[in-house]
Amino acid sequence: MALVLGAALCATAAAAQAAPASMRFCDRASPLTAQQQDRLLRFAAIVQGELDASGQAVALIARSGTDLQRFGLRYSHAGVSLRASDNSPWSVRQLYYACDEQQPRLFDQGLAGFLFGTDDPSFGHVAIVLMPREAADAVERVALDNAGALALVGARYSANAYPFSLRYQNCNQWVMELLASAWGANTDVAEPRASAQAWLVDQGYAPPAVEVGSHLLMFAGGFIPWIKFDDHPESDRFALRFVVSMPASIEAFVHGRLPTAQHIELCHDEHQVVIRQGWQPLAEGCRPAPGDRVLALD
Repeated sequence: MALVLGAALCATAAAAQAAPASMRFCDRASPLTAQQQDRLLRFAAIVQGELDASGQAVALIARSGTDLQRFGLRYSHAGVSLRASDNSPWSVRQLYYACDEQQPRLFDQGLAGFLFGTDDPSFGHVAIVLMPREAADAVERVALDNAGALALVGARYSANAYPFSLRYQNCNQWVMELLASAWGANTDVAEPRASAQAWLVDQGYAPPAVEVGSHLLMFAGGFIPWIKFDDHPESDRFALRFVVSMPASIEAFVHGRLPTAQHIELCHDEHQVVIRQGWQPLAEGCRPAPGDRVLALD
């Protein structure tokens, strides 16, 4: 991930944990032009409008960011969007890797800043999952509990962390362990992450393996501090396949557990926003289908 947060739209630290405004995250490499910022701000306003219209207080949210299309993945980063956030309405509580500190941090970030963390500001996707009230209330309660949310943050970060090891954690795995804590895992223990992972195994959580298909990533892992492999089973390492929590696996788990959960997907290009209600993914290229809503960005 690679994100540099500017002063006007920087992620303010979560009430649970403070950090300087100049904190640099591993989620963005290049600055945005004024036109790109304007487009993303308008897209963020549309996303917030969908959240406001939902009548809910919490949503799971994911965005495209790091380009993972070569692995067949559209979304790279997920968090929990909270209407009652102390930061601003619908800020996203999420885990990031703080490059300067070389460790994970929990932050609340406004929707605009959340969307600025993209490799391609001219094109992007956002997915929103709205849960049934009882399940949503439990997630909101745990997510807004600063001490509880921080207790689920691992000591060390790996972008491709194995979901069933305590050695590392990635941003999406933190979301999964938060859901586990909200929906049944015993958090009143010395190691709440272990309890959350055990609950997820018991509930059948099984993210599909990502086929790397090349030794290049393995080689790069020796030089990139937020990519590790030593937590994965040896058989997977030799096969160049890695089981990792990703936004798609979060959505699949939630949909399987909560069939009445609602899904909203939005995409934008340089000219328009397409909005789809339902679990059928949008077509490649941000092309609308019958029933989709289309809003101009020009």
